[in-house]
Amino acid sequence: MDQDKSWRWITEVMSDNENNETLANLTLNDDFAAPEEQHDDDAYTTTILTVTIIVCLLLAYVVKQYRLYFLPESAGALIIGVIVGGIVRLATKDPDNLQSPLHSFEFSPEIFFFILLPPIIFEAGYSLNQKAFFENIGAITLYAMAGTIISCFTVGLLTFYVAKKGLIKDIDQENPMEALLFGALISAVDPVATLSIMGNEDLQVNPLLYSLIFGESVLNDAIAIVLFKTFHKYYNPDGPDWREAKIGSALLAFVTVTFFSILVGVILGLVPSFIYKHTQLSDYPNLETSLLFCFAYLCYSIAEALELSGIMALFFQGIILAHYNSYNLSPKAHVASAQIFSTLATVLETTVFLYMGMGVFTGRFANWDILFTVLALCFCILGRLLNIFPLSLIANSCRSRKKRISCKMQTVLGFVGLRGAIAFALSENMPGPNKETYATATLAICMFTTVVCGGLTDRILTISGMKGINIDDSSPNDENDDETEMLTRSDNKKQMSKIFYDGVKGIWRDLDDHYLKDLFGGLTQVRSGAGNLNVDGHGHYEMTTMNELDEDDM
Repeated sequence: MDQDKSWRWITEVMSDNENNETLANLTLNDDFAAPEEQHDDDAYTTTILTVTIIVCLLLAYVVKQYRLYFLPESAGALIIGVIVGGIVRLATKDPDNLQSPLHSFEFSPEIFFFILLPPIIFEAGYSLNQKAFFENIGAITLYAMAGTIISCFTVGLLTFYVAKKGLIKDIDQENPMEALLFGALISAVDPVATLSIMGNEDLQVNPLLYSLIFGESVLNDAIAIVLFKTFHKYYNPDGPDWREAKIGSALLAFVTVTFFSILVGVILGLVPSFIYKHTQLSDYPNLETSLLFCFAYLCYSIAEALELSGIMALFFQGIILAHYNSYNLSPKAHVASAQIFSTLATVLETTVFLYMGMGVFTGRFANWDILFTVLALCFCILGRLLNIFPLSLIANSCRSRKKRISCKMQTVLGFVGLRGAIAFALSENMPGPNKETYATATLAICMFTTVVCGGLTDRILTISGMKGINIDDSSPNDENDDETEMLTRSDNKKQMSKIFYDGVKGIWRDLDDHYLKDLFGGLTQVRSGAGNLNVDGHGHYEMTTMNELDEDDM
């Protein structure tokens, strides 16, 4: 009897253990099922995105090869993104579920700002035509800084006005800071579509016009972000009083952030230049390029961590590294770094516009206000006109007749104020309960300006006569040329401006040649018997000719 009981007890225990093992195995299978399913979804998503990017790049090739200037590359990526986003949404069983595969196709502001954007901005600064940029730095700064502020307040105050009048319901009618936040984000000009056409060598676009548009677009984006962040700090939904908004303090904070962002970029451009200059990194080209990439991201992350503008810091770091450190690189690293950053910028720009297009169907927007979208577009156009023409008049008062910004050129500048990914990314970070109203309006404006305005760029350039590098924009045939000349500049003012410019330029050149380049690297301007420039750096290759130097000295 006792043996039977013992055997029965052992059998029950073994049976219980088998059941427990079965339950454990089932639990483990359930635990592994979700990650495995997620892995499969990610694989499908990656495949779709990769194929789509390849299609966009092939489309860019077709546009360039067959000169389809009515369809900019960015507009093509945007349209393909809309199509892919619509197909993915139709194929998704439960699109409102946050765990659905549709989530992988959504536009993420944080991924955009910290992964996609830095290489694009760094490449813009690193490959910048510094001579053209700094020759027009006065006009570029006017357009980028004063122009952005004018556009911000024009759009913001008009938006607040129509809300107060009851024309738009889903906008705060008591707190103007919310409307100013929208004015700041929608003032971010992103003329990638225009520049992709204007940069084509076959068109021979006026170099002054190209320099103004490129310089303004890069600085404008940084300044718009600084304005948005500054107003965001002062935004208080519970404090609608205008005096509590502290507009003056916000503008002072904006100037401070701008200054220190540039300072951070300059310092973090000089530090790696010093390291490259005084080490033998040129013996290891792979380390040279890798460190350059890491220093770029370090600059952006430090500026953002300090609550400054990562874009502005990174852009000026790229300028400093190109001016000093490019001469410290070995020939292999010099070519490799330029090609790598250019390739990254191309792929990431395509990805950004692709995600923007998909955002039409994957954004889960429930509130589209057509009236506000149309009004906001009109406000943007008005704000653009109010800053380009008056500021051009001011800029021309300090420019020589040969380099003045003609009326036709101003018209093109006003037309190409396209809105793009930065504006849309900022709208995704819009605070308050009316976020969707602003985000949908921003997306619609970005799509309209990129596809329609970008597609009409070639036609506008033809009508305005801005094609051909031999165009003399200051010819006597220019409308109201003599009258504008008398109103905007006297001979004395012109002479004083030239003396001041030449004096500052001479001081900087002496400081740069005799002190800074010895510390950080750069082109040593030593005349050789052949009349070329010998490079004092680890690369030992020539970057320019004496003809270019003689032009600079003039």
